Amino acid sequence: MTLAFGYLGPEATFTEAALIQLLEARGHTDAERVPMHNTEAAFDGLVNGRLDGAVVPIENSVEGGVPATLDALTSHGHLQIIAETLVHVKFVLCARPGTQLGDITTYSTHPHAEAQTRGWTARNLPGAHYLPASSTAAAARDLAPLPPGSDGQPAADAQPTGAGSAGDVRYQAAICPALAAERYGLEVLAEDIGDITGAVTRFVLVKLPGALPEPTGADKTTLVAQLASDRAGALLELLEQFSTRGVNLSRIESRPTGDGLGLYQFSIDAQGHLAEARVAEALAGVHRVARRLQFLGSYPEATGSRVFVAPHNTDESFAEAQAWLERIRSVGL
Repeated sequence: MTLAFGYLGPEATFTEAALIQLLEARGHTDAERVPMHNTEAAFDGLVNGRLDGAVVPIENSVEGGVPATLDALTSHGHLQIIAETLVHVKFVLCARPGTQLGDITTYSTHPHAEAQTRGWTARNLPGAHYLPASSTAAAARDLAPLPPGSDGQPAADAQPTGAGSAGDVRYQAAICPALAAERYGLEVLAEDIGDITGAVTRFVLVKLPGALPEPTGADKTTLVAQLASDRAGALLELLEQFSTRGVNLSRIESRPTGDGLGLYQFSIDAQGHLAEARVAEALAGVHRVARRLQFLGSYPEATGSRVFVAPHNTDESFAEAQAWLERIRSVGL
């Protein structure tokens, strides 16, 4: 049976590139890749059994966390992250063949891409207006002079996908991956236009809950914690559960609970695996002080960088301390 994995479409997005990396690493090169309209649709595909997994962006080195993913992971409740991968983000400016830089009065791309190329566009497209798109590849697709699936040669009577007739497209250029420009028959006018060299987006592979991946020593645990109250020191009390057990946090972001102004929960990435005593005890501590704790998975960290653990925070140290307590309880001093 062929496995099916969803990603944020259309074809040739950075998310599809991330999915290809993850499938190759897992030996699923023959799996079906299914483009989905948005994160919610991808997660719904998991719940209804249409998909075996879904890949979504969760964090960008320039823009930080991806709110749509963080919120969807929380609202769906019963989902689990089992892997992550990093994709180096490079953007091109592309247009229909024959278009010149001076012809561009409006361009389109995803808001995250616009933020990462704002300096370049200000210098090279002064006065041009930005039109948001659902994804970088969607901006390229809707500008395409040929329908997806053709042989790569523009057809004289081709219509831009999702745009009606050629005159209906309200922009002359798209900012997207080079793969999308090639896929949709567009001409690259400028390459590597990102304002920050080396920008990276982190993607996660999400499935229905199941067995945790085995610990590797280079792992990450993701969770969402809601404070029990908004009193002074409540967040510090939560964070101390990690610090006293030597668990480093690589990401913490506040997200509204949706229950009213001023009410927030925290999306957290902790370095380590639930199978480690220090991480398990930290999460148990958070569970005691938080109003709500949602565990979203322990999985291998993409770079493979091993987590430093101080001698007094190793599993052996925790086991020795527990053995000492049990001895005291059973035989006394």
